Amino acid sequence: MADTPSDAGVIQVLLDRLNKQRLPRLLALKEKVDLGRRLDDGDLAFLNEVLGNANDVAPLVERNPQYQKLVAQIVALYKEITEKALENERGT
Repeated sequence: MADTPSDAGVIQVLLDRLNKQRLPRLLALKEKVDLGRRLDDGDLAFLNEVLGNANDVAPLVERNPQYQKLVAQIVALYKEITEKALENERGT
């Protein structure tokens, strides 16, 4: 589990946010780009926020390596979305 009690609380909040807000929106964006649609400004702002938050939690994940696989999966999903979005923008 978490190395410190404060880590445990932060991790719980982050997991709740991931399950209730972030992951559903990321999956919706993946579906959108898989359909060949372009991302709008709000979508791009959300992805930028997710990336910024990922950088912010890196030390937390480093202290709690049991979450590294989950983070890697989210990063891979983010990468899939952004690569497909770029393809859609280029019209390929």
